Amino acid sequence: MSSEFASPANTPSRRPLRVAGVIGLLIALGIVIAGVTLRASDNRKLKTWTDAQAIPTVSLIQPVRNANGPSLQLPGRLEAYTRAPIFAQVSGYLKSWNVDIGAPVKAGQVLAEIETPELDQQILQARADLQSAQANAVVAGTTAKRWEALSGTDSVAQQDVDQRTADYTAKEAIVAAAKANVDRLAATKAFARIVAPFNGVVTARDTDVGALVNAGSGGVGQELFAVSDVKQLRVYVQVPQNYAPAIHDGTTATLSVPEHPDQQFTARVVAAADSVNSSSGTTLVQLLVDNSNSELLPGGFASLKFTLPAAADSLRVPASALVFDSRGVVVATLGQNGHVRFKQVKISRDLGDAVEIGSGLAATDRVIDTPPDGLVDGDRVQVAAATDSKAAAHG
Repeated sequence: MSSEFASPANTPSRRPLRVAGVIGLLIALGIVIAGVTLRASDNRKLKTWTDAQAIPTVSLIQPVRNANGPSLQLPGRLEAYTRAPIFAQVSGYLKSWNVDIGAPVKAGQVLAEIETPELDQQILQARADLQSAQANAVVAGTTAKRWEALSGTDSVAQQDVDQRTADYTAKEAIVAAAKANVDRLAATKAFARIVAPFNGVVTARDTDVGALVNAGSGGVGQELFAVSDVKQLRVYVQVPQNYAPAIHDGTTATLSVPEHPDQQFTARVVAAADSVNSSSGTTLVQLLVDNSNSELLPGGFASLKFTLPAAADSLRVPASALVFDSRGVVVATLGQNGHVRFKQVKISRDLGDAVEIGSGLAATDRVIDTPPDGLVDGDRVQVAAATDSKAAAHG
């Protein structure tokens, strides 16, 4: 019987199993707690990241005040400082011409001569009339003196003496008129020699030997020559109305012409029309440019570049900073509290990739470049770590 039952001293103890089970349970519980804690931490991090992503990140720029003013490029035309179209003052046939286009001439130099046979005959007739009048005046003078000598006697009446004296006076007047007519025709004959009115260059010749020349201008006679003074040239340019106040007497411009692409000339404003052409909205401005080397051609095209003074209150920002909506043109700025504030601005000049703001913006404003869609006043934003502070220098 004793061999069928084991001794109590040989029965295995269950305490180690319980300890192992408790340890395993604790390990499992630690794993669960660690997992829950890690998941909660990840959730918090995800929520924090999500909340951070919900706040837009923006880049800030600083408005730039222009040290130099804007430049204005305008087309212009060159004209001679003085240009004299020369017409004939007597009719006839061109006998000869002495200078051609491009020839320099001096004041008084003969350009051409006109044959005037009809005028020559008029001069001969006028001189004959003068001689006849002078002869009649001599006879009338002698007669008047004789009658005056008899006026003290009773042989002649005083009225007859007065008539002879008046006749002599009339004959003297006829002599003066005839002499004046001779002088007039002689002066007209002098215009048969066409001369240069001043030192310059012959810029046109529209006649030739044997051509019939009619006196006068305006459709009666044709222009024979044109003499131009080209040591200085006048430059005429149409300036838009909004730039007209900035261009006044003494303003300089850089001038260039197609025939000398690598050269620049300096022109100076000397006059302005002080009125606006209603059809073009521009005002006419006149400049002078030195042409002592004869490099510029009158009548040609020129391009002028004006450097205008910088406006005291103008600021430049990139065009990407502008927002166009129902309020007009606005710029998003960042306040000291980190909230967005939109400011309505006025554009004074478009520079392409940048604009010049005339009003509505201060130099100390922090401007948001390329503001995100949906951004409104009061929104909170965060500033990007690497802000390009020089972005406003575009243009």
